[in-house]
Amino acid sequence: MKLFDSHRAPNPRRVRWVMAEKGITDIEVVQVDLLAGEHRTPEYRAKVGVPHVPALELDDGTCISESVAICRYLESIYPEPNLFGVDAREQAIVEMWTRRCEFYLANPVMLTVRFTHPALAVLEATPQPQVADYNRVAAERFMKTLDRHLDGREFMALDRFTIADIVAVVGLDFARLIKYRPPAELENLNRWLDTCRARPAASAGV
Repeated sequence: MKLFDSHRAPNPRRVRWVMAEKGITDIEVVQVDLLAGEHRTPEYRAKVGVPHVPALELDDGTCISESVAICRYLESIYPEPNLFGVDAREQAIVEMWTRRCEFYLANPVMLTVRFTHPALAVLEATPQPQVADYNRVAAERFMKTLDRHLDGREFMALDRFTIADIVAVVGLDFARLIKYRPPAELENLNRWLDTCRARPAASAGV
C-alpha cells in the first residue's frame, strides 16, 4: 500500500497518528507538495479522483481519499489498539463525537488558518479575514461545549483514546500556524489537549 501524504497538512496527520498508535510501518509514504500543486496534476487526479490528501492506494490499485475513511480501513486490518469502538454502542458514540469534532471544531479551525495565513494564499483566492473570524468564533463556541463535556473525562468519546480525540487535536494543532491557542479559561479542554499531545504517537509526522 501507498499513503499519499503532505507533511504540513492537517488531515494526513490524522492517518500518520493512527499508524503510529497501531505501530504500522509497512505502508510506503509518498509526499505530495501542495504548494507546488502536485495534488492538482492530471496524474494525481486520475489516480485519486479528487485533488485531496491524504489518499491510500491499496495493492489492487483502489484509492481511498478521505482521512477518516482511511483510518477506518486501517482499523479493519490492524485492529489493535482499538480506536473506533469494539461494539455497536461504542462505535456509535465514537462516530458521533468524531463527526462533531470534525464539523464543529476541526473544519472551522482549518478554515480560520487557511484564510489567515499568508503562505496558504495559494490554496485560496486571497486571504479573507472576515471568513477566518466567522469560523474562529464558530469553533470557539463549540470549544465551550467540549469544555463542559470533558469535565471529569479524560478523553473525548470513551474512557480511552479514540479517533475522535485525534480529529479534534489535529484540528486544534493546525492553528499553531497562526499562533492560536484555545482560550485559557477552558481548563477541561486544555487539560485534555495536554494529555493527548503527551502521547508518543502524537508526534507522528510533526
